[in-house]
Amino acid sequence: MPTTDPRQHSPAAERNTAPILTQLQTLLPPRGVMLEIASGTGQHAAALSAGLPGWEWQPTDFDARALASISAWCEGLSRVRVPAQLDVLSTPWPSQIPTAVDAIFCANMIHIAPWACTGALMQGAARHLKKEGVLITYGPYLEATTPTAAGNLAFDADLRSRNPAWGLRELAQVALVAKEAGLILRQRIGMPANNLLLVWGRP
Repeated sequence: MPTTDPRQHSPAAERNTAPILTQLQTLLPPRGVMLEIASGTGQHAAALSAGLPGWEWQPTDFDARALASISAWCEGLSRVRVPAQLDVLSTPWPSQIPTAVDAIFCANMIHIAPWACTGALMQGAARHLKKEGVLITYGPYLEATTPTAAGNLAFDADLRSRNPAWGLRELAQVALVAKEAGLILRQRIGMPANNLLLVWGRP
């Protein structure tokens, strides 16, 4: 009997991988260790690691059910480590998480998680990033100085209807909890579909 393919599929991940990879290839040094938080289906881990051949990749996800999909997408990729289950609210993070990494990548988690997870992400990044390491977050944000696109407003309303603890976050508030963890916003990069790629690091 044919086996069921464990790979889950995200149309959004398929669309945004190429523009994200273009930015990562510019922002990151030739080699390093990457911790990916909220890897989801595993599509990002597979495609981004392939486009960054000098990087080792540690995928993670809160949902244990996602780990099989991540493993399937990354099957045969020697530089992608076995995915780990990670709840960013846990302290400390599990021992499978590398103690010191050169970069952390987190796409589309901040708005699809309780607000406390944003602070926990920043605190965890501060613990695990090397001195010159960076946290790179991707997704939609609310900004006081930039009108919110209609699509993002609708997305925000949909998220909050599904879970009142979810929703687009104000960038100023994200920057505040980052500062509390010892990180500052180094770069703000506009991306397709009204998303932002944000680079956080130590002052």
